[in-house]
Amino acid sequence: MYMKLRIKEVCQLRNTTQKELAEKLGVSEVTLSRASNGNTSLPLLEKIANILEIEISELFAPSSNEDGITRCPNCGAKLELKKVE
Repeated sequence: MYMKLRIKEVCQLRNTTQKELAEKLGVSEVTLSRASNGNTSLPLLEKIANILEIEISELFAPSSNEDGITRCPNCGAKLELKKVE
């Protein structure tokens, strides 16, 4: 099972396109698309994180949309986050 990564979302936050990121990585847009869908290698994830100036773990973090609801990056289901005391 592959996990969809937040590459597209992080690119948008960094005001860069996936095409620009692919060029900086020296890979095709198809390769970057495959990486976004979780079909990638650790060395490529490290390069992506370095270029986007984030930790690798941020590529796997749940995403939240404009309404502040955190959603599963795979299926889009709403996630309820509870504070642990």
